[in-house]
Amino acid sequence: MKPPVGPVDGTPAVSVCLHVLKKRADFVRASSARRQGTPGIHLQARKRAEGEAEGIRVGYTCSKKVGNAVARNRAKRRLREVARAVLPEMGLDGWDYVLVGRKDVTATLPFDTLIADLRRALKKVHA
Repeated sequence: MKPPVGPVDGTPAVSVCLHVLKKRADFVRASSARRQGTPGIHLQARKRAEGEAEGIRVGYTCSKKVGNAVARNRAKRRLREVARAVLPEMGLDGWDYVLVGRKDVTATLPFDTLIADLRRALKKVHA
């Protein structure tokens, strides 16, 4: 029995693995770098120094202004899905991105609008 064969051209079956920022120092460094706000998401982006780490790294944060724990977790889940959809194609290798949720907006805005917001923010940050 032969294993299934993937498509020869087109998008790969496995998406780009996004590494998650976990250390506070990484978030602090990203907060002092480039920023771009949109109605649904606030993006912070930083080009890492040579040899610091590989790949695209992303972090998610929502302050208590966003709401209680349920609201913050919902907003962060949506941010994770938006990052999974957009960063593999528009994110640059060697960059750290932090997606910050906005009060009353990130959890309720239509998903397509959040994706458009992140695409617009990435274009402005990399311009």
